[in-house]
Amino acid sequence: MKKQLSIILSVLILMTLSLSACSSSGSGSGGSITIGTQTYTETKILAEMYKALIEDNTDVSVDIKTDLETSPVTLKAMQSGDIQMSTQYTGTALSAFFSIENPKDPEATLKQAKEDFSGDKFNFKWFDSVGYANTYAFAVRDSLAEKYDLETISDLKGKANNMTAAFDTSWLERDNDGYDAFKNTYDLEFGKTRPMEIGLVYDAVKEKDVDIALAYSTDARIEGFDLTILEDNKQFFPPYDASPVVTQKALDNNPGISDAIEPLLGKLDEAKMGKLNGKVDLDGKDPKDVALNYLKDQGMLK
Repeated sequence: MKKQLSIILSVLILMTLSLSACSSSGSGSGGSITIGTQTYTETKILAEMYKALIEDNTDVSVDIKTDLETSPVTLKAMQSGDIQMSTQYTGTALSAFFSIENPKDPEATLKQAKEDFSGDKFNFKWFDSVGYANTYAFAVRDSLAEKYDLETISDLKGKANNMTAAFDTSWLERDNDGYDAFKNTYDLEFGKTRPMEIGLVYDAVKEKDVDIALAYSTDARIEGFDLTILEDNKQFFPPYDASPVVTQKALDNNPGISDAIEPLLGKLDEAKMGKLNGKVDLDGKDPKDVALNYLKDQGMLK
């Protein structure tokens, strides 16, 4: 009898351990999620913020998977269940999978992102913006802007054909807000193009390997490298408001996530995010340290 009880207890223990292992497998259920980031700095800082807030306010454990290349790649990884959360940008995400209905209206674009990505194809929860937009912006060296009197993108007319431009590789392939659409809108084309990872374009223009680069507006290297942003005077680029996005399955299994990240929504602006990026890209600090210090300074961590 004791032997039978011992066997039964052993089986129950094994079953419990098996269920526990399944629930913490990173599938977005049972107390564990994985956050994916793109290759650029601010998504890594934000991921560390989400992780700290979630783990500080819930029993959910969080892993971070970095350098997933592009926003569409992270969204597809969420679809497949490889990750459960990421930072997304309204215009980028919508243009990859849908047509943007009101490309000049940030609020309408955010509303569309919430609606379109909540459908059966994705079943994601798109949260309100963390408070800023990170838009594409053409950047040239200050000296070149002064030499050719460049203030707007239209000022490149008659000059672009003699310039070499560095682009985020994915931008060349995008339909609604990519290079082909840009050429049609502004009726200009660069003499040479050099596709590269977004983090490399700043050094390329600084070191005069290229004349102009398509940058991110929140990147601190724009100011740090003495670059001038050209005004998008024809409003070609749609809104790119940044928001946390989580699979609905992960939220259903871990409802505390929503409340945990809520204090961050609306709290960052472009200037703040630029300074945080600069601590990593210019000062060499770790994204995790930058994220935790910011949250503590803002009183968001216990």
